[in-house]
Amino acid sequence: MENYDTLSITEATVLQQELRKRTDTAEREVSIQLIGGADISLNLYSSTIYAGIILLSFPALQPVGWSLVKAETHFPYVPGYLAFREVPALKEAWKRLAEKPDVLVVDGHGIAHPRRLGIATHFGVETGQPSMGCAKKLLTGKYNEPGLLAGDHSPIMAGSEQIGYAFRSKSKTAPVFVSPGHLLGMENSLQLIRQCLGKYRIPEPTRLAHELVNRFRRGELPEGVR
Repeated sequence: MENYDTLSITEATVLQQELRKRTDTAEREVSIQLIGGADISLNLYSSTIYAGIILLSFPALQPVGWSLVKAETHFPYVPGYLAFREVPALKEAWKRLAEKPDVLVVDGHGIAHPRRLGIATHFGVETGQPSMGCAKKLLTGKYNEPGLLAGDHSPIMAGSEQIGYAFRSKSKTAPVFVSPGHLLGMENSLQLIRQCLGKYRIPEPTRLAHELVNRFRRGELPEGVR
């Protein structure tokens, strides 16, 4: 498994800038039969990472498989660079999947990142996997509060540049923050997340991935592919 443990923050910044140049967030026709959800679990300063990808049928959103990986990282915890701790384990989980998802929804940000390279974008560019981010907290940018009903949304702006959407995934709850990662457009990402809503605030791909990884971390599921 590759890692970034020997990179300095300066070198990591250069790599982010290089990957950003390869990012493609143009709108496109998207055909989906299989959607993935990805989540990472780790203690803030721990070196042990639990990564998981769950595969769901689409649009039914029924689990059809998963991949779970436990790994180690020694890249420092630095806000804005968390992908360097998390991407290697997530890539290993992805590589082990016999069938790749048509789109991967990552618990984290796509281009809604100070250098436009959140974990969903970083992962997508390195793997060629169409990807998007759906995060629970805003990392950068500003937005006006969207309407109170599920489906309401407002743009996240960084100056004059739109970098995502604040999206009300459940009525009268806090919004989630959606942004394209790679090989998906801004509107593609918004329309896709609309089709991933269940009973909860967190859309089904990342909610189910989170549940899966937590079960793995508690020892209820073994590492590997199903």
